[in-house]
Amino acid sequence: MILERISTGIYATNCYIIGCEETSRGAVVDPGDGAQKILDMVKKLGLKIEYIIITHGHFDHIGALKEVKAATGALVAIHRDDSEMLTNPQKSLASIVSGNRGTVEPDVLLEDGSVLDAGGLKMEIIHTPGHSPGGICIKIGDDVLLSGDTLFAGSIGRTDLPGGDYVTLINSIKSKLMDLNDDTNVYPGHGPMTTIGRERAANPFL
Repeated sequence: MILERISTGIYATNCYIIGCEETSRGAVVDPGDGAQKILDMVKKLGLKIEYIIITHGHFDHIGALKEVKAATGALVAIHRDDSEMLTNPQKSLASIVSGNRGTVEPDVLLEDGSVLDAGGLKMEIIHTPGHSPGGICIKIGDDVLLSGDTLFAGSIGRTDLPGGDYVTLINSIKSKLMDLNDDTNVYPGHGPMTTIGRERAANPFL
């Protein structure tokens, strides 16, 4: 599997480019900013992007979405509970924090248990509300989890934004992520990689 991380924007949002080595098909996850930087990496990797997956609809994860979609023609996938954030800059907080970068209609509304397939690369959707109502994590195989702003190295997503709820977030993490293997590599929406085992043992919020 191909997996590349690009830190984007002033909030250092992690954008991930993932792909199948055999078919050169793939996906972009959370194009937060810097569309050209993302597209240059896609070109370097030689990938045909089939999906743009949004782990949640906050402004810092969708800033380059319109440009990346226009350049790749990929389908935009987001959990249905966050889908309005792509078409309403007030709900994504873009109108308040970063200005309106343009709206995009989602093509695929995700649910817990949805599976997206890009050239044989199967991406399982785990609904983990709490940071936002439609927050998701993406599980690939037995050892990769893209955790969005649900779980960080030594921390968890903030819950003080509209639609956030601390109890819901903790329950999402404990009931849906802590069942994964200790050696599952966790790639969060901000900051460095960690593992489920490390967070199970040392995350102060858990």
